[in-house]
Amino acid sequence: MTDRWSPLEGVVAAGGAAAAGLAAHSVLNWRLLRKTPTSPTPQDHRPSVSVLIPARDEADRLGPTLEAVLSQEGVDLEVLVLDDGSTDDTTVVARGVADGDRRFRLLHGRAVPDGWLGKPFACWQLAEAAKGEVLVFLDADVTLRPGALAACVDMLHQGEMDLLSPYPRQTAHGVAERLVQPLLQWSWLTFLPLRLAEQSASPSMTAGNGQLIVARADCYRASGGHQQVRAEVIEDVELARAFKRAGLRVGMADGTDLATCRMYHGWAELREGYSKSLWKAFGSRRGAAIAVSLLALLYLVPPLGLLAGLVLRRRRLAVLGAAGYLAAVGGRAHTAGRTGSPMADAVAHPASIGMLIWLVRESWRRKALGALSWKGRPVT
Repeated sequence: MTDRWSPLEGVVAAGGAAAAGLAAHSVLNWRLLRKTPTSPTPQDHRPSVSVLIPARDEADRLGPTLEAVLSQEGVDLEVLVLDDGSTDDTTVVARGVADGDRRFRLLHGRAVPDGWLGKPFACWQLAEAAKGEVLVFLDADVTLRPGALAACVDMLHQGEMDLLSPYPRQTAHGVAERLVQPLLQWSWLTFLPLRLAEQSASPSMTAGNGQLIVARADCYRASGGHQQVRAEVIEDVELARAFKRAGLRVGMADGTDLATCRMYHGWAELREGYSKSLWKAFGSRRGAAIAVSLLALLYLVPPLGLLAGLVLRRRRLAVLGAAGYLAAVGGRAHTAGRTGSPMADAVAHPASIGMLIWLVRESWRRKALGALSWKGRPVT
């Protein structure tokens, strides 16, 4: 009877098997992910483009972003930057880079009305002022590579999409950033069935990334745009869902070779950034509890089983734990290699998941205390 599996071995095996299946799913998803077209559209056939950059206290990041946008070729371009009540030299930087360029306009944001959050209102004001046939919402910390705008427009139109999120390469420095930031691409490549999501009419089967969003201007206005997501802290995903509710086509794309983004600088900024929004990511407190439990089962239980097996000298438990851990590391390494993150960081995947779980808990704690804020504004 000694070969009967213990309950612990069963749990470890289940978590490892699920991790292996999801790793395989991430490989399939990558093969199906929209890439830059191999046959570019002739320039005279491309629609006009408005690049819309909301900026609040971005003086230390906006310069390279704006320079890269203004150096883009192959598109009929206008560039709008909205200074959203900055207390630093954001306006000075914008003017220093772009003054004298007829394609550039600097807007000054109005006071945020009741019922709106800051970023959706900034994006809404930019869209109201835009003249282009395609709207490109670009965060102030995203740097486009040469030819990126033309490639984004080609992906949108050749793929017959109405809204597209080409996911930029995530740049991370320091332990905390390298543990957490690569989880952004890993999460949707692992868990979201991309082609099914594109074909499904369900808004819940949708992803989006506000760092770089490309949308047809007429479809943006038909969907209600950011007015429909005025109070949403995760406004990018909700904007994609608003498009779907309007019967429009939404998709993700590989933007690894098109843009880079360093989203947060250091642990303190990363903690504040994720704390403001992770409470919303899973829909409810119950949804967050379920998601955290599943993440723990898939990515923490197997390596803990490996350690327990080694300590207790239970060979089968150690083997099952090792298999589950290696499956998770393999999936994470594959995603990292494809999206430009260090593959070696995949070995710390359990620590990444542990930190994510802590951040979810911290976000809900702050939510309960009414202590959520970002850049000096409350987040409710």
